[in-house]
Amino acid sequence: MDALLGTGVRGGVREELAQVIRAINNCKLPVFSLDVPSGLDADTGAAAGEAVRAEATVTFGGLKTGLFVGDGPQFSGSIFFDDLELTAAQPPGFTAALTRIVEAEIHEALPRRARAANKGDFGRVLIVGSGAGMPGAVRLAGEACLRSGAGLVSVAVAAENVAPIAAGRPELICLALESEALLLEAMKPAEVIAIGPGLGRTSWARRALAAVLTTDKPLVVDADALNLLAEEGIRPRDNWILTPHPGEAGRLLGISAEEVQQDRLGALARLIERCHGTVVLKGAGTLVGAPGRTPGLCERGNPGMASAGMGDVLTGAIAGILAQCADPWRAARVGVLVHALAGDAAARGGERGLLAGDVARELQRCVNL
Repeated sequence: MDALLGTGVRGGVREELAQVIRAINNCKLPVFSLDVPSGLDADTGAAAGEAVRAEATVTFGGLKTGLFVGDGPQFSGSIFFDDLELTAAQPPGFTAALTRIVEAEIHEALPRRARAANKGDFGRVLIVGSGAGMPGAVRLAGEACLRSGAGLVSVAVAAENVAPIAAGRPELICLALESEALLLEAMKPAEVIAIGPGLGRTSWARRALAAVLTTDKPLVVDADALNLLAEEGIRPRDNWILTPHPGEAGRLLGISAEEVQQDRLGALARLIERCHGTVVLKGAGTLVGAPGRTPGLCERGNPGMASAGMGDVLTGAIAGILAQCADPWRAARVGVLVHALAGDAAARGGERGLLAGDVARELQRCVNL
């Protein structure tokens, strides 16, 4: 049982306590922490110096932000909550730092379909990416978009990638991205445009991004499109969803990925201030934020999802849900949740060796919860 330190820890622990924590971590026995693992910052989730690695943590009175962000998920283990049967006589005089993204939101964003519905009722999505030698990225994003329920999905890719993508997923409409004029034409019927998976940073990629940014349609921006924005400058817009991992977030902010991870909530706030729109900061405990909104936290997902192509699947899922609900905030939250639920479902046989395609195939069940 770990009850050495409480929620007031800031910075590294004293050496005499650090020795005790090292001994606990080396004992080879399951550890149960009370409130927060000793040494973990209850607000930021930073484990400066030594912190107890718990098998499980029971936290009291209120959920502590630090259990879910930064190093928190790694050190806290399974989290249990005990309200100690305390009730407030009046509404508390503070604002929650986070809201949990819950399964009820799936039905709110994706209600039961009308019997007479047709594919045109569920949105047209265009996904732009897959430069030379990268057919898989848009293939994964396109399948995820279809499995999340979008009615029609087109992909605009380097000409050499059309055949392998069409052969692997014939439900996708494949367009060879040979000129800006062709891309602009392909954008006209689309209601949502996603850009980034496999895009690269070539002059071809830069021209594609420049063309996409001329539209006022809702965008989902990921991967190399984010890196190009970091290089060429950001023009804030309100109707896009950005989905950076910590490295991409750091490039957008001009800091390191490590600095992002040390204060994920702070990094999210800075991204929102700089970029506007809706921001999905990926990682263990993915965060979703937007101007004037309390950030959302996704508690689902697993380490098996740390493999190639998972971000492409998330991009496609968010774009497909956005095409159906036309609400970037709701689409981002629900897209993150169903992606994580699909990852957990795909990992039932074990986390090691989990593929992005496994997760994409589970999306259909998760959007129908």
